[in-house]
Amino acid sequence: MELEPEACYRALRTRDARFDGRFFTAVRSTGIYCRPVCPARTPKRDNCLFVPCAAAAEAAGFRPCRRCRPEAAPGSAAWLGTSATVNRALRLIADGALDRGGVADLAARLGVGERHLRRLFLRHLGASPLAIAQTRRAHFAAKLLAETGWPMSRVAFAAGYTSVRRFNEGVKQTFHCPPKDLRNRRGGAGDADPLAIRVGARAPFDFAALTRYLAARAVPGVETIGDGVVRRALRLDDQAVVVEVRASGSADELSVRVRGGDATAWLRVTERVRVVFDLGADPGEIARVLDADPALRARREVLPGVRVPGAWEPFELAARIVLGQQVTVAGATRLAGRIAERFGDPLPNDLRTCEAGPQRLFPTPEVLADAPLESLGLTRRRAGALRHLAAAVADGRVDLAPGADPAATRDALLALPGIGPWTADLVLMRGLNQPDAFPAGDLGLRRVLECDGTELERRSERWRPWRAYAAMLLWNVPTIPRASREGHRHPSSSAPGGSTCPTTLTTR
Repeated sequence: MELEPEACYRALRTRDARFDGRFFTAVRSTGIYCRPVCPARTPKRDNCLFVPCAAAAEAAGFRPCRRCRPEAAPGSAAWLGTSATVNRALRLIADGALDRGGVADLAARLGVGERHLRRLFLRHLGASPLAIAQTRRAHFAAKLLAETGWPMSRVAFAAGYTSVRRFNEGVKQTFHCPPKDLRNRRGGAGDADPLAIRVGARAPFDFAALTRYLAARAVPGVETIGDGVVRRALRLDDQAVVVEVRASGSADELSVRVRGGDATAWLRVTERVRVVFDLGADPGEIARVLDADPALRARREVLPGVRVPGAWEPFELAARIVLGQQVTVAGATRLAGRIAERFGDPLPNDLRTCEAGPQRLFPTPEVLADAPLESLGLTRRRAGALRHLAAAVADGRVDLAPGADPAATRDALLALPGIGPWTADLVLMRGLNQPDAFPAGDLGLRRVLECDGTELERRSERWRPWRAYAAMLLWNVPTIPRASREGHRHPSSSAPGGSTCPTTLTTR
């Protein structure tokens, strides 16, 4: 991916945190690459090479800076400006596709040839798929070395290495020193929580607002949210784990703990946390586009760190959206809880630490495909729609996995009985993390902006490619505060009377 060197250098000189993770600076005179926020002295322009991702810098022979820690950069520019195929491949790599198979298998899942996939990666990222995966493992290992006091063997397997020998080789190749030396230089675990790791986000990041949104939709028995802590039961292949997420001491970091599973669960859980809390979002770039609309600008001032929450398990979210058709959030939540109670697998005793915590896993698509859902209070039509969805996911007709083709998934969803554009677009928006997915048929959005569907579609064109964030703003800030209305007068910038959201709004 081409980067404008002069623009990057100007951004580097400002050390503006909004550029953190969007590019990296490789310094020819030192052989080191850094984040734009690195506190080291700004290098001379002639010595700087700008690359879109850490793997590209390492492929060119540079090693990570030990002051700014590139592996701790929030998000990655690798997700910006890439082709759809590369973007899907990156999602699969983040989910461990190259931990369980090779590049040929990855290319087959994407429907392209292996050579073509390599060419796409080199064109857009300057590094091969394997180099991306190797950098991912090495950087995660560096985080664990810096933030925990775990033994080397546990760090190795948690980072996705198959042996301690490969771990030693991978870290030494990336950081130009052995893991033990790297831990000594960084001070080991220090004052960090030895049972947790930290995951960064770009500021502004409103963890409290996110947890309020998620708490109203938490499936009883599967997820509990309270006192600023999210606890979630999660299935990773055949393993059951409980994930705990809370705000850390920093305003733009989360602290993550994992109980259960083997050491390899940590890397996958961390990626899942990034998805659920939308940690890769760039609020500055999103604001630049959305602020062109006065109604959105006024709402963004109320919720500056807007995020689009993702899914712990995409099928569960899709089922939850089907249950939420034409009912309230509370009603859909109760139905989801009954389904989990009746058909979900209980957690092992050692993971059920208290009655208030998660107790079970949400049922799999295979289980719900033939489940008698009417006995739980679902209408015959809603139960049928949910069974059809479960059967389609189970037999592969609907792909909800990371990296799925959003257009193909949407078409497959629309082919199912009981699923229309509103449901399909919400699944893409939150289940597949598509930033431009937009449920234009949503009655709540029309009411907030006082327009019909055609006008909403036309108006939303100016919000691309961040229409999902626009929808979240309109749902979460349905009315504009008086001060903002006075400063941003616009014929469509005020919501209908009253501060209560319409029923359709509350089903998100």
